[in-house]
Amino acid sequence: MENNKRAIYIFFTILAFTAIGLTFSDQMFSNYFKDAYNINAYQRGLVEFPRELPGILGLLIIASLSFLGDIRISIIAQILSAVGILALGLLTPTFGGMLIFLFINSLGMHLFFPLQDGIGMSLITSNIGKRMGQYKAVGTAFSMITSIIVFIGFKNGWFSLTTPIKYVFLFSSVAFIITALLFLKLQRIVKTPIHSDRRFKFIFRKEYKFYYILAIMNGAQKQILFVYAPWLLIDVLGKKVDTIVILSIIGAFLGMFFLQAIGKGLDKYGVKKMLYADALSFIIVYIAYGVMATGFVSGRFATYGIPALLTLGIFVLDKLSMQFAMVRTIYLRSILVNKSEMTQTLSLGISLDHIFTIICAYFGGLIWVTFGPQYTFFITASLSIVNLVVAKLVVVNTNHDE
Repeated sequence: MENNKRAIYIFFTILAFTAIGLTFSDQMFSNYFKDAYNINAYQRGLVEFPRELPGILGLLIIASLSFLGDIRISIIAQILSAVGILALGLLTPTFGGMLIFLFINSLGMHLFFPLQDGIGMSLITSNIGKRMGQYKAVGTAFSMITSIIVFIGFKNGWFSLTTPIKYVFLFSSVAFIITALLFLKLQRIVKTPIHSDRRFKFIFRKEYKFYYILAIMNGAQKQILFVYAPWLLIDVLGKKVDTIVILSIIGAFLGMFFLQAIGKGLDKYGVKKMLYADALSFIIVYIAYGVMATGFVSGRFATYGIPALLTLGIFVLDKLSMQFAMVRTIYLRSILVNKSEMTQTLSLGISLDHIFTIICAYFGGLIWVTFGPQYTFFITASLSIVNLVVAKLVVVNTNHDE
């Protein structure tokens, strides 16, 4: 019991440093691409290929390294993340060279994402909704703290994305290295290696079909938050890093409470009702984006004042809506035929997610430059109706759910 408490404490610390590393890097990328390489919306979509390809490769790589166990693979993942972002911090590569280092960094992150949930849930003995909410809240809290540092740094000219040395990326690499060291400590405490049966095989069980549909839909939805929502602010409204960061601070602050509410909602109302809330949040947010984008491109809305403030508010709501991702993970846990399939199924879900992510990134950028940004948002809103249908159809193995 004492070892389990220590393991959970270390895992909380790991989540904190992972959030720090991601905030110093991943949150900067849209502005980095615009400021350092001056790309357009179509090129922004193309950049997502090397960024999201590791999500597709993740299943194969995790399966091939499964003999190492989840913790050792996580150490490798953190080292890859550190190496990729360190190169971008110290060098000013050509556009092609930048994509290579971006791929290395992204490979590390995408290897860790499915392992993170698998390791975290393996340490939970009771109150899974509450504990998962705490896990996510820790990451959100440290993301907020780091965002404040980033905001101050850019506002005072200490940080820049166009100087020879980019200190935000260097700090990110240090955080990933610390995370790798923490995993080494966790490995010594957890005597039995945490791993799942991940021989390379695709598990398309009929019991998991709705989880895979939700994973595919997430591939489309997250493009708005990570690619096209920031691009609307950067390219259409002309916002800089400090604005994006301050919105992330607000989103992270609210997210600490929102995640706890989701966790309690899961324990009180069950997964099915929370899946309804997840679906409705996406539909409302994307329609709102589409309405604002229509006004901006038509000239009916000014790119400043109340219309701009409303769009910034929608961006914060979008960040909060992405916190519902934990609902999908707990839904999967509730329907597992074999508990040993958890990480493998998460990995396959992420791979399907990223296949759709790459497709949507390309067509999203193409639609943006050909027809207008509003159609990118409206189409995503219509796709999100699928989430509502899934919420209606799922059967969850818990006393709370219908």
